[in-house]
Amino acid sequence: MAAAGLATGQAATAHAAVACDVAYSTNDWQGGFTANVTIKNLGDALNGWTLGFTFTGGQKLQQGWSATWAQDSANKVTAKSLDWNARLATGASTSIGFNGSWSGSNPKPTDFTVNGVSCGGQPPVNQAPTVSLTSPAGGSSHATGAAVPLAATASDDGAVSKVEFYVDGNLVNTDTSAPYSYSATGLAAGSHTAKAKAYDNGTPVLSKESAEVPFTVGGGTGTPSVVASATSVSVPEGGSKTVGFKLSQAPSGDVTVNLSKTGDSNITITPSTLTFTTANWNTAQNVTVSASEDTDETDGTATISAAASGHTGVSVTATEEDNDGDTPPVGEHVDNPYDGATGYVNPNWSAKAAAEPGGAAVANTSTGVWLDRIAAIEGSSSAMGLRAHLEEALKQDAANGSKPLTIQFVIYNLPNRDCSALASNGELLISQNGLNRYKNEYIDPIADILDDPKYAALRIVTIIEIDSLPNLVTNLNVAKCQEAKDSGAYVNGIRYALDKLHAISNVYTYIDAAHHGWIGWDTNFGPSAELFATTVSGTAKGFESVDGFITNTANYSALREPHFTINTTVNGQTVRQSDWVDWNFYVDELTFAQAFRQELIRRGFKSNIGMLIDTSRNGWGGTARPAAPSTSTNVNTFVDQSRVDRRIHAGNWCNQSGAGLGERPQANPAAGLDAYVWIKPPGESDGSSKLIPNDEGKGFDRMCDPTYEGNERNGNSMSGALPDAPISGQWFSAQFRELLKNAYPPVQ
Repeated sequence: MAAAGLATGQAATAHAAVACDVAYSTNDWQGGFTANVTIKNLGDALNGWTLGFTFTGGQKLQQGWSATWAQDSANKVTAKSLDWNARLATGASTSIGFNGSWSGSNPKPTDFTVNGVSCGGQPPVNQAPTVSLTSPAGGSSHATGAAVPLAATASDDGAVSKVEFYVDGNLVNTDTSAPYSYSATGLAAGSHTAKAKAYDNGTPVLSKESAEVPFTVGGGTGTPSVVASATSVSVPEGGSKTVGFKLSQAPSGDVTVNLSKTGDSNITITPSTLTFTTANWNTAQNVTVSASEDTDETDGTATISAAASGHTGVSVTATEEDNDGDTPPVGEHVDNPYDGATGYVNPNWSAKAAAEPGGAAVANTSTGVWLDRIAAIEGSSSAMGLRAHLEEALKQDAANGSKPLTIQFVIYNLPNRDCSALASNGELLISQNGLNRYKNEYIDPIADILDDPKYAALRIVTIIEIDSLPNLVTNLNVAKCQEAKDSGAYVNGIRYALDKLHAISNVYTYIDAAHHGWIGWDTNFGPSAELFATTVSGTAKGFESVDGFITNTANYSALREPHFTINTTVNGQTVRQSDWVDWNFYVDELTFAQAFRQELIRRGFKSNIGMLIDTSRNGWGGTARPAAPSTSTNVNTFVDQSRVDRRIHAGNWCNQSGAGLGERPQANPAAGLDAYVWIKPPGESDGSSKLIPNDEGKGFDRMCDPTYEGNERNGNSMSGALPDAPISGQWFSAQFRELLKNAYPPVQ
C-alpha cells in the first residue's frame, strides 16, 4: 500500500460552505496501480458531488468503481457521485476507487477539488521502510555444508519493492515478494554476520537496514541436540496440552525425531515422529499430549522421550491432573470455551433437521441460538426462550459425563440493526428511543438470566451484534448507518452489552468481524480493526471484556480456496486483478481471520484472543466443486474455474444456490482459531424471496429475490438466491436439502 495522501482545506462559495478532506492511496506494481480515494465532507451537507484532480505523470484511468469516472485529454480526472452515495452529511465520508496504468513514475495528485472547490492536496512525506531479520537466530550454529536460512519481515507506509540479504556485508540475494527469504549455501566454517535491507517504492527510493545478527558455521558447535520447550507439562484429565520440539543447530539434511512415551496408559502423544529440514530446524513443532478420562483419583505420570540419530535426546515429564473426586471450579473463565467441551444441541433446530431426508446425520450438531428480538428472550408456544434453552443445556450437560458444555447465543437487536440491509432489519429504531430500549428491555433481561447461579457451570458464548460495526466503516452512505454512527448507538450499545455480559464469569464474548469479502480490502481492513479497538477500549474492562471475534457469520465465504492463493499469478497477472478477487487481499476466510487477528492484537487486543469462523454454509461441495486448478492462462477464467466458492459474486449473501454445509464444529482447528462453529443454523432462511408482512420488523431485500439483477455492491450481478424463501430465521426446507447435498466435507 502506498502512503495515504491527506488533502485538507476549506473554501466557501456564495451559496454554501464547501470544505473537504481527501485521502488518496495507491497500491503499485510495474506499469499499473489501484487507487483508493476517501472523500470526507467538512462543510454543508452535499446532495451530489464531483471529485476532480489532475494526473501529472501521464497516468491513465482504466476503470473505476463507486462513481462515474472520466479522464480528458489534459489528464484531468473527474469522479461523479452515484445515486446511492450522492448525499454526504457534514462529517460523512465515502470511499471510491479506480485502476490505472503508469510508466516512468506514479506521482500522487495534489490539486483535489470537490464541486470545483479546492481541497488542498499535499501528500505526506515519504517514510523509510522498516525491516527485521527473523532468521538466522542470533548466536545460532549451523553445520558445515548446511544451508543457512535467511528470512526477514518488512513493511512500509507505501509498498516494499525489494529486500536484500547480506552475509558479512556482501549482497547474496534479492527478494521482491513476501515472505522474504533465501537459503545461503557454501559458507565457510567460522563466525559470520547477516543483515537485511528493505527498499520502498517511493520517489526518491528510501531504504533501511536491519541490525546485524551473528551466527556460526561449523567448528566448536558440539553435538547437536533435540530441544523441548518445557521439561514438564501438566495435562487436565479429559484435555490436552502441547510441547514444542526443535533442533539446537541446523542439520545438513533432513532429521527425523522419534517420540515415545512410557508410564500412565491414559496419557498419549501425537504425532510420534517429527521431520526437521535445513529450513525449519529452528521452528518448534508441537506434540499434543492428551490425558483421557479415567475413574481413579491418581495424578498419573508419563515420560515423553524425543530422540534423533546423531543428536542428544531430551525427555519431558507429563502429569495428569486428575479430576475424579474433585469439584470442578464453578464458572471458571477459561481461555477457550470450546476446548474439551461438548456443544449444546438446540432441540427445536434438531427436530427440523432430523425430519428432512438424510438430516439425521447432522441433527445432533451444535448450532447458535438467535435472540433477534425482545420477544425471543421469553419465547413462545412454538419457540423456546432463553431460560428454556439454558434448562435444556443443564440436562445435556448432566448427560455428557464430566465434560463441560458450551451453549452459543447470538446477541442481535441493536437499534437500526443491520442498517444497510432490509431482510435482517430489527424492531428497534434509534429515533424511537431505541438505544435505551436495547439496554433496558433487551440486554438487561438477558444478563439477569445468564447470571443465575444455577447456570454457572455452563460455558455460555455470546456472539455480539452481527454486521454492526463494519457497517460504520463501509456503508455510511446509507442514512440509517450514518444515523447509527452520528448517534453513537452502535458503539454505545455494544459497549453496554460487553460490560453487562463479560461481568458474568462463565459468559464469553465474541464480536462479529464481518468476512473477507467485506473488509478484506486495505481501505476497510485497518479502519475496521481500529473501530473495534476504540469501541472495546471504552468499556469498563477495556480489552479484557472481549474473548475474541467471529467471521463469516451467516455467510458463505469459502474456508479455504485450495487451488490458488492471493500470491498466485496467471500469465504474469496476479489473481488480485481478476473480477472475482477484485483487488482484495484475501481469497478465503481462514487466511483473512488469521491475519485480522494479528491486526487486532497490533491495535491493542490481548495476544490470546481467539477467532471463530462460521462454517455452517461455506462447504461448497457437490458436482460443481473444482477438483484441480484451471489450466487457463486468462486470469479471470483461471479464477472462475478454480474457485470452490461458486457464488455469482462474492457480495451475494442471501440463501445462496449451490451452497453446502461446511466443516463440522471443532475446537482448535488452526493457529489462532478457537473453533469452527455453526452459528447460523443450516435451513434457517436469510430472508424472503418476496415481500411477506410480519411482526418481527424484517423487510424485503431484493438480494433475496432470485430475479434481482443486482446493484453496485455486487457488481450488478444476479443475486444467486434460492426461490420461495420465507422471512429470515424461518425454516427453509429446500435450502437445508441443498446444503446437505453439497456438504464439504461430505456428510457420511
